[in-house]
Amino acid sequence: MLKFTKTAIKDVYIIEPQVFGDNRGYFMETYSESDFKKAELNYNFVQDNQSKSKKGVLRGLHFQKKHPQAKLVRVIKGEVFDVAVDLREGSSTYGKWVGVLLSEENKKQLLIPRGFAHGFLVISDTAEFVYKCDEFYHPEDEGGIIYNDKDINIEWPIIDAPILLSDKDKKHPTLKEAKISFKL
Repeated sequence: MLKFTKTAIKDVYIIEPQVFGDNRGYFMETYSESDFKKAELNYNFVQDNQSKSKKGVLRGLHFQKKHPQAKLVRVIKGEVFDVAVDLREGSSTYGKWVGVLLSEENKKQLLIPRGFAHGFLVISDTAEFVYKCDEFYHPEDEGGIIYNDKDINIEWPIIDAPILLSDKDKKHPTLKEAKISFKL
């Protein structure tokens, strides 16, 4: 059974699995359509993705413009600080963010609905990150916001490594420059 905890932003949830462990290891269910439906969260996930990154890698803040994706994200090795930024038109939390520490130890997941930018910072030596999406990836539809936008003011953890960005992520505009909002 999955435990769903609301965050400070409507429709973003921290999800915790029930872990069954003994001297052999552990077992947990990471997704259950019936648990999601009981929580009145109706998603049809169509794609699973996985990435591996080293300490200091910051991926984000990403979204798709015409094909927004809901994501269910978790870490299977290491630790990341994961962030969702509300970009929903008319939302009382537009431009606000929520962040959570995801790790192989705490086994928490973050459910990010459509209409959000998403990113994460690796704070362990390496991290393996997996996520389900309810829309397929469309490379021509990529969008992003710079991770250190002063108006959003994400409080990224301070780590003893430089921040490593892709060339694409270095060029993202601020939220004001992007002028993005999702009508959902």
